[in-house]
Amino acid sequence: MATVKIIDPVTRIEGHLSVQVTLDAVGGVQQVTDARASGTLFRGFETILQGRPPTDAPHISERICGVCTVAQGLASVLALEAASGLTVPDNARIMRNILNGADFLHSHILHFYQLSLLDYMDGPARGPWAPTWSTDKRITGSAASTLFSHYQTALDMRRKAHELGALFGGRMPHPPSTVPGGFTTTPRAARISAAASLASELVSFVQGTYLPDVETVATAYSDYSAVGAGPRNLLAFGVFDLDTAGSSKLLRRGRAEGGSTSVQALDVNAITEAVTYSWYQDASPVGPSAGTTVPSYPKNTSAYSWLKAPRYSGKVYEVGPLARMWINGSYTRGISVMDRHRARAQEALLIAQAVQQWIPSLSSSGSVYNQYTVPSSASGVGLTEAARGALGHWVSISGSTLSRYQVVTPTCWNASPRDDKGALGALEQALVGTPVTNADEPVEVMRVIHSFDPCLACAVHVARPGKGATVTRLGTAC
Repeated sequence: MATVKIIDPVTRIEGHLSVQVTLDAVGGVQQVTDARASGTLFRGFETILQGRPPTDAPHISERICGVCTVAQGLASVLALEAASGLTVPDNARIMRNILNGADFLHSHILHFYQLSLLDYMDGPARGPWAPTWSTDKRITGSAASTLFSHYQTALDMRRKAHELGALFGGRMPHPPSTVPGGFTTTPRAARISAAASLASELVSFVQGTYLPDVETVATAYSDYSAVGAGPRNLLAFGVFDLDTAGSSKLLRRGRAEGGSTSVQALDVNAITEAVTYSWYQDASPVGPSAGTTVPSYPKNTSAYSWLKAPRYSGKVYEVGPLARMWINGSYTRGISVMDRHRARAQEALLIAQAVQQWIPSLSSSGSVYNQYTVPSSASGVGLTEAARGALGHWVSISGSTLSRYQVVTPTCWNASPRDDKGALGALEQALVGTPVTNADEPVEVMRVIHSFDPCLACAVHVARPGKGATVTRLGTAC
């Protein structure tokens, strides 16, 4: 007989996510046979931005998230610059890369050590690490002690990543320095020197500690290299411009289908969003440039999420570090829970080393800004990558104010609900087939969820558990 479990809230993520899984015996093994990922909070940023001056957009959109703040502001600025045909000086481009790279590093370090590691081992037998689930913890003894020591070191290293970003951004999170036309900070010699020192520390930590620790977990849980594949379609917008035009990037743009290593071009016009299973006013799937965000709650019995369902040519795609590294040809080992962890760690090293190289290329006397003038009427798209995956902002300007603003976040791609055809989102597909030993302690489900590093920042809570379902309430350590 099928068992329905609701994990609400999913802990150790940014924001509020509820996941419902149906467990049943398949071939004598209890596993997930159906899944529903529900974003339980209404955001409203797209509505807030309408009617405002375009220059407000980067500062407001940075508040969409408390983790990927740099990427949100950058996507907004790129959209405004595309609408006005503006490019930025090399100094500004490089400082944007350093700032965004620092934010990626802080997020990747945070994800492995603070958000995911305790799915595989126990921390100290005291709060906030206890109580916890006892199911399937294979890393014990001295190995667990070493990893927890590194857990503590990681807190310091992610702080140093923030310090590196703040040297140029002014503060972290929500740095005000990325503006249409360039950057507000000048690369003074003292800042360059301090940044170089921090970057060196981060490279050493990622190379000497983070990467080996990921391999320790991946070796102990080698079976998770065959769990959580999902749709096996991967997509990336590309990030870290290496030239003024943005035509060359450290991590390139593209997509791959069905686990193929053949990379195909990406057409932004092929992106649509469905809302059949979302708490928004019903509409046919359309591209973000023509989309609206009109809440409709309660809607009907089939709707179950505040996330829309982004699709590319009608297909479900996964985004994130694994997708970026795959599209870049830097990691093609496989698509699974452990592959996401490995790809994220390897990407952290690639980015840390790139930041280390970019810092001395700054010119203390070079320009950082080209004049931005708000157009009376225009539209633009800003595509970049947040730590968690492909991020896009679509902007329309009329009468020199924002007439339309649409955002497609990485977690909308990954944790979307079903679309108009009933196809499950990437995370939902990854959960189906996951074996679960103990239905009361479904740590296997958490491992799949956490491998995507979902990010659903907070707003107004409106959802409640389904009637008659078993709800698993998780403490901070579970």
